[in-house]
Amino acid sequence: MNQTTIHTQSHEAPPKRKVFISYHHRNDQTYKQALLKFNDTHGIFIDVSVDTGDIDVDLSNQAIRKKIRDDYMANSTVTILLVGTETKYRKHIDWELYSSMIDGSINKKSGVLVINLPSTNCSTFTAAHPNEKEIVHPDCTSWTSVKTRSEYERRYPYMPDRIIDNLLEPKAKISVVPWSKLTVERLAFLIEATFQARDKCEYDMSRDMRRSDFNPNS
Repeated sequence: MNQTTIHTQSHEAPPKRKVFISYHHRNDQTYKQALLKFNDTHGIFIDVSVDTGDIDVDLSNQAIRKKIRDDYMANSTVTILLVGTETKYRKHIDWELYSSMIDGSINKKSGVLVINLPSTNCSTFTAAHPNEKEIVHPDCTSWTSVKTRSEYERRYPYMPDRIIDNLLEPKAKISVVPWSKLTVERLAFLIEATFQARDKCEYDMSRDMRRSDFNPNS
């Protein structure tokens, strides 16, 4: 399989939802384009992504959050996070995640779906929605409940800290799926399930927003 292939499988399409795609532009543009090309062919969602990279880094956290949520992500109801090997260190991605989770006075919180890219070499997954195990992971017969940050970090070494915060929050309802598992039916199901769960999600918003792209391992 080509690194940017998504499998095709017939399905009955749910309504199209407005999706914002958050990703590391320099490293993972190929996968974003592959996802959009796949969507152009199968009509799964409405892409409302825009580049937030030109936001003034000297603004306050509140001003950044408000600008992203109200100006850049205003029409979106689902955020798809593409996770590569440098994603967790990118401040703009953290800002987009925070802005997705905030329940603003003008624009309400979005649901969040995480897709691990092949570069992470991570086949682990998390199912947060009803019927997801049967539809997305029918070949999995044994499931384990993860309760600690250290275990999530071991399983998802490239995952942003803000996502791990919310994987530990039972009411956050964030699913994680490997890129290799995506089909038309599965992606459509995951987007719709994420959309349906968004209003009831109780996100952990306690972490401050990142102010730099510092990677302690580089």
